[in-house]
Amino acid sequence: MQIEVLRLNHRIGRDPRISTHVCLTARAFGASKIYYSGQKDSKMEGSINKITERFGGPFEIEYTKNDIGLVVNKKKEGFLIIHLTMYGKDFRRYKNKTKNKNILIIVGGEKVESEFYNLAGYNLSITNQPISEVSALGIYLYEIFGYRKKFSNVKVKIIGKEKGKLLKQL
Repeated sequence: MQIEVLRLNHRIGRDPRISTHVCLTARAFGASKIYYSGQKDSKMEGSINKITERFGGPFEIEYTKNDIGLVVNKKKEGFLIIHLTMYGKDFRRYKNKTKNKNILIIVGGEKVESEFYNLAGYNLSITNQPISEVSALGIYLYEIFGYRKKFSNVKVKIIGKEKGKLLKQL
């Protein structure tokens, strides 16, 4: 099973933290790759690649100029397309239909084109209220797949503590 994410319409001047947090959430909760459209952001790519190099992978980030073409191609490859949107149906009702499949999860940025709603196998919501794409993605991935992912090539491990911080160099 492969989980990939498409972050739509990244804007360098406006979205660097949100898009970075979408990437971090995708990686932490089991996605193997994230694509993003909008403006190409080499600085964000470098930041995510450094985190993956340090804390392990596999995880890739890739810019796409043609986000609709990417979705069409993923459908042809047999991926289930899930669009997370506040306008969708309650995701909990679709848990069993989405498990154990290759999935491309689409999360929006600015206004999402209607074509994405039509291309999606499912338009699903965490809540039918305005919500951050970061929290929607995190909740969805946690509820569907759990929270522990094994990472390879880890150079630094975080040791959970009740107080303070501890990093272990491997």
